Amino acid sequence: MTDQAHGLPDVTSLLLSTDSLEQFLQMLAERALSMAPTAAGTGITVERQHRPLTVASAGGIAPDLDEAQYGQDDGPCLEALRTGREVIVSDMLDETRWGPYPAYAVARGTRSSASLPIAPHTDTAGALNLYSSTVDGFMEAGLDNLRSLAAQATGAIALAQRLSDAQEYATDLQTAMESRSVIDQAVGVIMGQQRCDADEAFRLLRMASQRRNIKLRDLCREMLTNIGGGPPAEGAAFRPRP
Repeated sequence: MTDQAHGLPDVTSLLLSTDSLEQFLQMLAERALSMAPTAAGTGITVERQHRPLTVASAGGIAPDLDEAQYGQDDGPCLEALRTGREVIVSDMLDETRWGPYPAYAVARGTRSSASLPIAPHTDTAGALNLYSSTVDGFMEAGLDNLRSLAAQATGAIALAQRLSDAQEYATDLQTAMESRSVIDQAVGVIMGQQRCDADEAFRLLRMASQRRNIKLRDLCREMLTNIGGGPPAEGAAFRPRP
């Protein structure tokens, strides 16, 4: 889908149509390349555990140029990521920032670049990097759509993070429910065997768990497996015989 007024892709819909954040970022890099006629390559850098990584690229040259910046811990892409401000290089031959990086970029056939921040000042801060073999490859007028793309990507990545957090929470909740089910079944068995109430049955199981130094859930699963001849059904309720 696209924004009809500006010819931009609907980035949120793009995110929801992909299977992973990595796949979404790859498609984003490819869209950025198609939107910038002078670009020879694009890359998306994301900082994870305080280490920058190129998580997606298109056009071939971006990974080498990104890695050169990571190796010296300095460069236009890292500056955009860390400051949250876009960094435009008109001509690498005239550039005096970032130590030996501009000379390396020229040797690799790159004369200009644009680095646009994505999700600045967050745990998933990154940058959209575009590289061109021509001087002034990214003029002011041609950057508007790319800025909009980076801005939409910021919202989409925030959504992806929420979805990831929700999935992790759902997984944890499912695990907890399965543990509770196994323990409840074991409590029911002990109630039937010992003719006691649920609190006493749970106390006996906990004492056995501590004595054998294994987790209560594992003890209950082992006990139910021995009784039933197979693993207990997750989520099933045990009803002791009267």
